[in-house]
Amino acid sequence: MGKFTNKTVLITGGASGIGFIMAKIVLTKGVSNLIIWDINPDGLNQAITDLKKINQHCYGYPVDVSSLEQVKKSAEKVKSEVGTVDILINNAGIVFGNYFHEHTHEQVEQTMSINSNALMHIALEFLPDMLKQNSGHIINIASAAGMVANPQMSVYCASKWAVVGWSDSVRLEMKKLKKQVKVTTVTPYYINTGMFNGVKSLIPIQHPEKATRKIIKGIERNRAFVRVPLIIYTLPLIKGLLPTIIFDWFVGKVLGVYKTMEHFKGRN
Repeated sequence: MGKFTNKTVLITGGASGIGFIMAKIVLTKGVSNLIIWDINPDGLNQAITDLKKINQHCYGYPVDVSSLEQVKKSAEKVKSEVGTVDILINNAGIVFGNYFHEHTHEQVEQTMSINSNALMHIALEFLPDMLKQNSGHIINIASAAGMVANPQMSVYCASKWAVVGWSDSVRLEMKKLKKQVKVTTVTPYYINTGMFNGVKSLIPIQHPEKATRKIIKGIERNRAFVRVPLIIYTLPLIKGLLPTIIFDWFVGKVLGVYKTMEHFKGRN
């Protein structure tokens, strides 16, 4: 039996982008129930309609994950209407491609709330049941930006660095407690889903379907980290070995990463 067979899976931000692609893929792997949370009611309804063509056991909940009240209420509804969540994929996220001083206070709050705090609050709602049954898997979609700083992404980087640290700490806690609850941290490079429209990069921007399949494969193998593409696996080593001035030259000048956001447009 596979990782997803006969499991109840919840994906946040699942009505579009890699969240929707993940939803389609896991439905082909024998899940018992698929639950989608998304802030966009119209997009959510369309996504559920499309997903039910693959498997009728799909459920959609309109949720603004930045609202703790909505997270708590929606989690209770999921538990009472569908049941225990076996696999949680924290995928919802946003980005503002501004220099730090161009951000508003509201943008800072929104970014940290959706990209960092929401993942912890959502996990707090479903992890206790996983601990009781001594099985489960929490997958947290972070970013390569959670490993390497980048101009015009300061707040986004902050939010994703927080995810990486928290997510891997919970993984270690599960090991220390000898619990069979797995935690996977995903740190992809730019994926061409529209979220990063306008980005230009020497390192290939990832194809959504291909990148998502790699992520799903990593989840199935209980990887602690899934990094897409393979070059992202070298970042911790390179950053640890090189002096900052040399690292900045290599990443900024040679790979051109520090210029990738100069023409950022994002989603409309």
